[in-house]
Amino acid sequence: MNTPVAVIGAGPYGLSAAAHLRARGLPVRVFGQPMVSWRAQMPAGMLLTSAPAASGIDVPQPGHGLGDFCAATGEGPYESAWDLVPVESFVRYGQWVQQRLVPELEQVRVVSVDRRADGFELKLDSGEQVGARAVVVATGLSGLAQLPPELAAAIPDGPSATGPVSHSSQHHDLSALAGRSVVVIGAGQSALESAVLLAEAGAESVRVVARGPGAVGFGVPPDRQPRLRPSSPFGNAWSLYALSQHAGAFRRLPVPARRYLVRRVLGPRGAWWLRDRFTGRVRVTQGRRIVRATVRDGRPVLALRGADGQGGELVADHVLAATGYRMDLAALDFLGQGLRTGIVTRAGGPLLTAGFRSSVPGLYFTGLPAAASFGPVMRFVCGTEFASRRLARAVARAYG
Repeated sequence: MNTPVAVIGAGPYGLSAAAHLRARGLPVRVFGQPMVSWRAQMPAGMLLTSAPAASGIDVPQPGHGLGDFCAATGEGPYESAWDLVPVESFVRYGQWVQQRLVPELEQVRVVSVDRRADGFELKLDSGEQVGARAVVVATGLSGLAQLPPELAAAIPDGPSATGPVSHSSQHHDLSALAGRSVVVIGAGQSALESAVLLAEAGAESVRVVARGPGAVGFGVPPDRQPRLRPSSPFGNAWSLYALSQHAGAFRRLPVPARRYLVRRVLGPRGAWWLRDRFTGRVRVTQGRRIVRATVRDGRPVLALRGADGQGGELVADHVLAATGYRMDLAALDFLGQGLRTGIVTRAGGPLLTAGFRSSVPGLYFTGLPAAASFGPVMRFVCGTEFASRRLARAVARAYG
């Protein structure tokens, strides 16, 4: 009797991978809460940075795009590059895909994954033990929130939505910070949009602290994109086109180049539609980094310093670190220690083959963990088109 392929995660990458694997006739069991990162780790009111055309979950069955969801439910419509997709609508779209294509999703947590002679053994929080010949890790952003070490040192118990310091992933409702002064760390979309949502939710004052010396930046609207450059899901530019359309070539680049591109391309800046909401509502301190953070009388105090050596202090009621996510195998603690030590890493993530297999036979990674091998497009929903087709083909060849 064939043991199934186990997919861990039910966000866009997990759902897409499961649909493609099943289309190739492979038995699959999928574990996780549907769209949990999108439901629980993003503040209400956020909008997708991707245009509708780049926001579909890739599946082999026709009729499951974002436009199909709008037609079936009356939501939207989200069609043109000018249409902004609320995160709540995208969550409902993902749940709609799950209900139609992965209806038997097992909403349990995978506690551990360990090697055994004929594959892997998964232990679930339900108490069940599951054998699998192959495992696909598609856990999204869970456990990968990045906090600057200076902030982490000031809060031994870790960040908390109700404490003096939190990470943006810990907030679903920013109105809880109404009436308070908040400092937001970061200059990417998450930081700038969180700052705007805080101001709109009634925060007493909001200030963004950015390390970069230049002005806080925003993208350009669709009608101002360069006309003589190729289009991509992220704008018209040769570099963006290459990274999105030729992700397979990315893994052939030298490790330093891959590490640099993953960190620098597509950020940090805000979406074009955020500029008007941001200007005049949020104060900005830029060209300053945190050199020390303390908590004094329950309030965070940040010591800042710039490249010119000039410093200063900022005191607030709360610090919100919108400092993104970084791949860390140690954070994937459901992978057994023996399994993790067998995973070769390069450029900040697991070293993957062209079929998304790690150095451990039968263990595959997709989504953010794959960005070190295939580039920053793996951080976005549109990357499911590239990833899931190749992953499913490789798994089918090995275990079909």
